Amino acid sequence: MKKLIIWLVIICILAVVGYTVNSYATLFNGAAAKEVCSCMYLSDREQESIEMNDLNSFFIKLSTNVVDEENRTVTSSFFGIASKTAVYRDGLGCALVNDADINEVMKQSFKPNIPVYDADTIFWPSGDKMRDTILANIDTYKLNKAIEEALNEGHTRGIVVAYDTLFMAEGYNHGFDKDTRILGWSMTKSIMSTMTGILVKQGKLKLDGETSIHEWKNDERKNINLKNLLQMSSGLEWEEDYGKISEVTTMLFSKSDVAKYSISQKAIVKPDSLWVYSSGTSNIISEIIKRACPSQEDYLAFPQDELFSKIGMRSMVLETDAAGTFIGSSYSQATPRDWARYGLLYLQDGYWGNEQILPDGWVDFTKTPALNSKGEYGAQFWLNSAEEPELPDAPSDIYFADGYNGQRVYIVPSHNLVIVRLGLSRPGEFDYNKFVTSILAAVDNK
Repeated sequence: MKKLIIWLVIICILAVVGYTVNSYATLFNGAAAKEVCSCMYLSDREQESIEMNDLNSFFIKLSTNVVDEENRTVTSSFFGIASKTAVYRDGLGCALVNDADINEVMKQSFKPNIPVYDADTIFWPSGDKMRDTILANIDTYKLNKAIEEALNEGHTRGIVVAYDTLFMAEGYNHGFDKDTRILGWSMTKSIMSTMTGILVKQGKLKLDGETSIHEWKNDERKNINLKNLLQMSSGLEWEEDYGKISEVTTMLFSKSDVAKYSISQKAIVKPDSLWVYSSGTSNIISEIIKRACPSQEDYLAFPQDELFSKIGMRSMVLETDAAGTFIGSSYSQATPRDWARYGLLYLQDGYWGNEQILPDGWVDFTKTPALNSKGEYGAQFWLNSAEEPELPDAPSDIYFADGYNGQRVYIVPSHNLVIVRLGLSRPGEFDYNKFVTSILAAVDNK
């Protein structure tokens, strides 16, 4: 009997260990497959470089990644355990198959209506032609030095500094240039906010009242409105922890329909009573945008037709999941110049030239601190007016899109500037405060 008990204990321990290993392997294999796939097919980078640099955590590096160039898939596994496959689809980027039918996912595609023109003949920022005049209030020596120093710190990949719509300076590290798409990670959340604002302007969405999430209509979640979601104050249960099996890792690496999973979360407090950073809410917003569009085709065309084409963002790709929903929390790819164009839209209060893209007051709403966020968060943008700001020595009017590994689009109204920094930095590897203040010191806004 004693030996039987011992064997039962051993079997139970092995079962628990096996389950744990399989669960965590699912997480890091999913992350590896998605990263390799997107960087290869959207950024045109080599697999070896991606594995050496972008798979920059210990566990993700354990994955073995097999590329099928004919079918444009990447399959990652850990000694054959918990295999995950990502599929590239034209116009839609890469998606993890998870519980979807791989053959159906491979059939997906979309051709956005991107205007064809010679960008080199059109002045920045709508095009890429640069003006010869150097503005008197910009110290180009200081500016170039600040850019060069930042390029030598924290695995920086690209920098763009735009003063108003009149002047732009940039710098890139080896392997990256003005035409390289770079993953924005959570800067995608800001894109979701912009798309929401456009639909509000069109009268198709409103910030208050019930949303189109009919799954909530018979419980307390019916009280969650679009404003609550934009400000991360929905009251839904969520844990944003990428180091373990949590809601965010389950959503991104185990689910083929990210919005469905996010919508299924239960309410734990009333809306506006608690601020919790949640990638799930951004994907719920993406689903709300989808439901505001007449068809799936209209949904996929919407960001290109109503935003990207209008402000010259020719490179931007919003990646969808296997269910055809933009992964609004995490996956957008664009060149550094296009990320700068995005910031300029906000610097110009939602206008592009004479065309109004965002509704009156939307930029002010974007910068309004969410309740209980300690002043650090607005509507899918971060605020430098926080109690403990990211940039303590920079103006408090700065607000910014913020993505994992150090992706930033800083909007600086008081200096008429947009500052873009894209890289691969772990916490503490790059001094954002020093970087931004050195750029500001090169621009005399008096």
